Amino acid sequence: METIEMYNITYVKPKVTLLQESGLGVAEIAARTCYDSFENSENACVRDAMEDLDTDAVNAIEHSDLLANLAWVHHHHSIIEHATLSYLIRGTSRGVLQEHARHRLQAISVRSTRYTMSSVINAFVASLEAKESFAFFLEKLLSLELFVIADEAYLFIEIRAIYDKLRFQYERDENFLKNAIAKSSLPFLEEHKGNAQTLYEALECGKKKRNVGDAFKHIVSDNWKVDMVVTFNIRSLKNYFDLRASGSAWFQIQWLAEAMKAVTPVKYLQLIDKKHKNI
Repeated sequence: METIEMYNITYVKPKVTLLQESGLGVAEIAARTCYDSFENSENACVRDAMEDLDTDAVNAIEHSDLLANLAWVHHHHSIIEHATLSYLIRGTSRGVLQEHARHRLQAISVRSTRYTMSSVINAFVASLEAKESFAFFLEKLLSLELFVIADEAYLFIEIRAIYDKLRFQYERDENFLKNAIAKSSLPFLEEHKGNAQTLYEALECGKKKRNVGDAFKHIVSDNWKVDMVVTFNIRSLKNYFDLRASGSAWFQIQWLAEAMKAVTPVKYLQLIDKKHKNI
């Protein structure tokens, strides 16, 4: 876990893994189709594509003079939309997610708070049986590592706010417990009455309530960690890096853009990043 300090607050930086890359070959085939210039390719598999197509060889292409020329001389970027990359992003924030989602030409799948808040809700329900209710809740949430900001003093404030919002709802909603845990887990409330730890363990081992976040998403802040998988075509990736790896971008999304760029193979960066330009 890499951390960094900004404005005297310690943050956890996101981790990015490249899941898949489509290769440059399809983009060159697309470009050659536009110009009917297959015979001019330095890649034999492209020259022969219309007569004897070897898709494995096409997908293994590491460089294309035509793509480089179109990208940097003619600024014809629609061709490189045929090349895509997919990234697994772990531990960025919901604040970054809001910024990231403004880049419309991407496929994005994000860890759902509707389906994945059970441990938080279980911790609160169990805390109702503890002598020091908030202390129990705080301990459990700290162990879940749910937040991008890592300072314990700050997290005390963050988790206290979550606790207070849940307590407010609990005291007003007579159906709180029915909304919070699965029907099959309701008997645990009596079985483990007065023992917060065993109740928490029982709830964690029990069936997770479907869509539990529907009633409780209001507790989530921009500091909440999210995981996601994103797929960009490299024309859109160029736009993303131009805007988000810039010094004028918000520092948290800069970290994400820089981490994505760090795992992006150079053959793609040569078409979209001036620092890697090779023509």
